[in-house]
Amino acid sequence: MIALMKRILNVAGGYKRRIQLAFVFSFLKSFLAKAPIGMAFLVLTAFLDGSADGRLCLTMGAAMAICLVLQVLSQHAADRLQSAAGFMVFAEKRMELGAHLRKLPMGYFTERNIGKISSVLSTDMVFIEENCMTALADMMSYIFAEAIMLAFLFVIHPWLGLAGCALMLLVLAVAKGMRREGLEDSDIRQAQSENLTEAVLDFAEGIGIIKTYNLLGEKSAELTENFRESRKTSIDFEENHAPWQRRLNLVYGLGVAVVVALALFLCSNGLLDSSLTVGVMLFVFDLFGPMKALYGQSSRLTVMNSCMDRIEEVFAKVELSDKGTAHIPARSDGLEVEFRNVNFAYGEKETLHDISFCLEKNQMAALVGPSGGGKSTIASLLARFWDVKSGQVLVRGVDIRTVPLSELMDHISMVFQRVYLFQDTIYNNISMGRPDASREEVIEAARKARCHNFIMSLPDGYDTVVGEGGESLSGGEKQRISISQLCYPAV
Repeated sequence: MIALMKRILNVAGGYKRRIQLAFVFSFLKSFLAKAPIGMAFLVLTAFLDGSADGRLCLTMGAAMAICLVLQVLSQHAADRLQSAAGFMVFAEKRMELGAHLRKLPMGYFTERNIGKISSVLSTDMVFIEENCMTALADMMSYIFAEAIMLAFLFVIHPWLGLAGCALMLLVLAVAKGMRREGLEDSDIRQAQSENLTEAVLDFAEGIGIIKTYNLLGEKSAELTENFRESRKTSIDFEENHAPWQRRLNLVYGLGVAVVVALALFLCSNGLLDSSLTVGVMLFVFDLFGPMKALYGQSSRLTVMNSCMDRIEEVFAKVELSDKGTAHIPARSDGLEVEFRNVNFAYGEKETLHDISFCLEKNQMAALVGPSGGGKSTIASLLARFWDVKSGQVLVRGVDIRTVPLSELMDHISMVFQRVYLFQDTIYNNISMGRPDASREEVIEAARKARCHNFIMSLPDGYDTVVGEGGESLSGGEKQRISISQLCYPAV
């Protein structure tokens, strides 16, 4: 349990001190919560020996009221410190993850990892942020409270303290088994959460194709089955956890009975004063209350551990090296692009084997071959979406791995197989890369791309768009527009 808490603290980074300070206030809250028991014990002892008076009762009543106020303030301080720290920690973690994903090879995103990334962001980080970070100080307060209760037992009688410690070891032994099984179930639970996220994304992304080929029923059944499996996994998680909680409750009950029996035995044999026996009875039924509350939160920590494993797995992915210092020459009289003995594989499956070819300046080349033959892979290697396994890809004689990625991308323009257009004019879609470009530059960019004409369609209800020659295109209409009629909204 302590190890799992330490793992969260290691993630906290610069906010670790805030959480540790929350522990201090949590300890104060635990101490103040148990202080009234000691005060009640003093009052009862005074009644038993006949020294109690009104002044003592008023003093103890005022002290209890002060303890209550200080306890509320300590709880408030602990909550503010740990809750705020939790949100800030994972706000930074999301930014770190975004920066990390930017540097990963494109292969990571094509190996069915989109569901993992989405579930890490929307499930794992959110779970820790909302369920664990806000409860850390409470969990520590339970540990502090249990230590205080055991200390009370030792003060009353060493044998009672030893009995309490022995029973605590029994609790920890049962809890260890619960934690081990909980960690296994948590891995299964979070893995299914990832599968469900992947299924939802696949269904949403392919809805057009699914409807086109009338596969809605089949694909909907697959998605529904994932929901059913997630429900089953969550129920199994709770059902597997419940028996361990029952075993712990039996140990708690046994522990209370043992301490009461031992106290009565010591009292009957004159080894424990009657006033101290009464003191034991004051708090013995709450003796294992803190541990019960702590292990009631154990499922949170085991799920948190699984979440941390998944988060760290994404962060552990090796980034593309971007330490190059070489530069691509502004001009070259030789070859523009050269693939030299290139080999590449997606995982264990080799896609390109000993590929070599050259492209000269002003030369246009077409890659022709069957689906899956490696055409897109060659283009992606040129843009360094992946790194070659062996061989070299050179631009104007320079290995692209020795060039900063930003500089390489300044020399390459790509039209992807899956193109997205924003619901706006063609003019604005083209100029999005350079908002300050003039109208003439936008038209020239379209000419260079050899886009001689476009099919432009506006959705119903969209503003009328006017072309250069005064032609209008209203919502719901579709027509062919030449480059010289690149559209812009009417002003």
